[in-house]
Amino acid sequence: MGRAASSLREETDAPRCNHQNDLHPGDRALSVDLKPRTADVNGRLWGARAADWANIQEGSFRPVHEAVLERAHVTSGTRYLDIGCGAGMAGRIAAARGARVSGIDAAAALLDIARVRTPAGDFRRGDLEELPFADQSFDVVTGFNSFQYAGNPAVALGEARRVTAPGGAVAIVTWGDPDGMEAASLVAALRPLMPPPPPDAPGPFALSDESALRRFAADAGLMPVEVFDVDSPFVYADEATALRGLNSSGVAARAMETSSAQAVTDAHARAIAPFRKPDGSYRIGATFRCLLTHP
Repeated sequence: MGRAASSLREETDAPRCNHQNDLHPGDRALSVDLKPRTADVNGRLWGARAADWANIQEGSFRPVHEAVLERAHVTSGTRYLDIGCGAGMAGRIAAARGARVSGIDAAAALLDIARVRTPAGDFRRGDLEELPFADQSFDVVTGFNSFQYAGNPAVALGEARRVTAPGGAVAIVTWGDPDGMEAASLVAALRPLMPPPPPDAPGPFALSDESALRRFAADAGLMPVEVFDVDSPFVYADEATALRGLNSSGVAARAMETSSAQAVTDAHARAIAPFRKPDGSYRIGATFRCLLTHP
């Protein structure tokens, strides 16, 4: 989906299960305790303003989508799966390159848009932790800022590995280094409006550190191959468009439930004010860190 926000696991205090996960991540983004799955809540929140996400915010991620699909050699005949596909922009780009496109997401409203964009694609509603695809079904699997939205990110990444064919590639995309990144201020803008996160919740930049990102992949049985960063700025024609785009994320929807739509709009307006250009447009720098792996 290319979701530009912190993990909802940080913002919803779900009770832990009593059993233990046998995966051993090296970062708090991958807790060893199995948590409840998050597809139902994520589907509701991310589908709340699906049209604005698809028409405004999702476009901010085109540069990183194009860069990853190029590095992963998505081309004619490639069996491609986008995990957390949202409104299907990455799938549409892959289809234009000749790929056979599939996608999975929790938000039915976003999937409806994806199916219109790529009628030949196979887009399914489901949980990242239990992919409805057979083993070794795909040549390239991507997760654009999506694995951290699973209740158990390590389990979700393990599922990505399971459905990837030998010789294939799994691409994990997350926020880049927050130091000096303009978009980091947008991530922080809604924190005062959110409920307190669980004590062990990962922050939105938990995987931005290269060593943590590589460890995340290795712990899921993937071989890290290449890390690269992509600039993918948020560009808006005017304030109204910027606010519609930013308010369309699932994190914004969650903040609206715990505060109000006006409070979220006001917080975003304050956050983007420093980035206003003389012509009334906005350009907010954002960088994403991408890890290409092999199963």
